[in-house]
Formats: sequence, C-alpha cells, structure tokens
Amino acid sequence: MNSQSQFDPAAMIGLVGASPGRSEDNFDIFEWYPRYQSCQRYFLDHAQHSVPVQALSAFLNIKLPFQRQANPIMNSNPLSAPSTPTPSGPVPPGPPAVSLIPYIRRLVATGMDFPGVLHGFFGDDWGTGVGPLHEQERRNYLFAAKSGGWASVKKDYDMSPLETIPFLRPLQGPLDAEIEAAERSWSEWLAMEDWMVGPRAPDILHDSSSQNSRPRSSR
Repeated sequence: MNSQSQFDPAAMIGLVGASPGRSEDNFDIFEWYPRYQSCQRYFLDHAQHSVPVQALSAFLNIKLPFQRQANPIMNSNPLSAPSTPTPSGPVPPGPPAVSLIPYIRRLVATGMDFPGVLHGFFGDDWGTGVGPLHEQERRNYLFAAKSGGWASVKKDYDMSPLETIPFLRPLQGPLDAEIEAAERSWSEWLAMEDWMVGPRAPDILHDSSSQNSRPRSSR
C-alpha cells in the first residue's frame, strides 16, 4: 500500500462525502478550499472596492475589511499586510485571514442573500466556494428563529458594539427540500439534548443517516 492509501487525513476526520450543508452531495473539503480562497480574493481585491457592495454593506451596517481602521486589509496580497514583530525579528506576512462568514450571515438574516448579491460579493466561484456555507447559514438562521424570540435572534446576529444588525427578515425563498433538511437536523439536535445518540438514536434518525450516507460527526 502506498502512503496515500495508508494515511488519508480527509477520510480520518470524516470529510470525504460529507458536506455541512448538503446531505445528498459528495463534498471534499480539499476540492472546496481553493474555491473558497477564490471567493476571498475576489471579495478583497474587487468586491469591497465596488460602489454597490459598499452601499449595501453601509445599509446593512457591516464594515468591509478595508474600513476596519485598527487593521485595514486592502486586498489579498500578503505583502500589503504589516509584518509581525517577534523577539527574533519580523515575520513575513501571510495571506490575510478574512472570514466570509460574517458577511454571509448578515446577508441571510436581512434577506439579501440573492444569487446576484452573492455573486457581486464573492465572484464567479460563489456557488462552490461559499455555497455550502451559505446553505448552512440559512439552516442556522432557521434554528435561531426556532430557538428564541426576535430579540434573542437579533442579539445573536448583532456585531457589537457598532455593527448591530439594522433589521431582520424571515428566510427568503425557502424550498421544501431545504425546510425538510432543517427539520431532520433539528430532530437530531433534540435527540442529542436527550442523549438519544449512537445506539440510542431513534430509528427514524438511523434511517435518515443511512440514506444520507454520511457520518453524524460531519453535522
């Protein structure tokens, strides 16, 4: 056996054929990651400097990376980031660490997560790069609404102290399959609260897990 077959880190941690948002798709995190990085580069190099993205971000009260005065990030070029001083001298900067999750969450919670808007923020690769994250954040929003009232949800989606969410809208354009998948995941969560997991899981959850053909740890 070669070293690749002997040690497959993706298989060991359950990331082959397991998507956080799509139960029916084969998902490979190592194929997904370059697409996500493409979305990051587009967001940093182009989208954040465009008037439509700046206008919508101002309306939704969320700062873009170049607007964060303590550590502004102008683009994806690692040379544009400041060096980090250490006792042994400065360390060359790496690629800017900018998460796209806060922007996806803000678009979902305000009902602005239309395909055209996602394309404008994240570029041509948005479907494969941020699509799984977008789908999961839509599910998280459903869970937040089911878990607490309006004030609780708003608090969860505020970015204190200055980037509070200006308004909440119900999930836009939900599909039956999306709601059914959320219901299945919600049932699994309720079962876990009662320690009904593993061999104690209800039969209906065992059946759902076997049909999805993916490990429970991937959710």
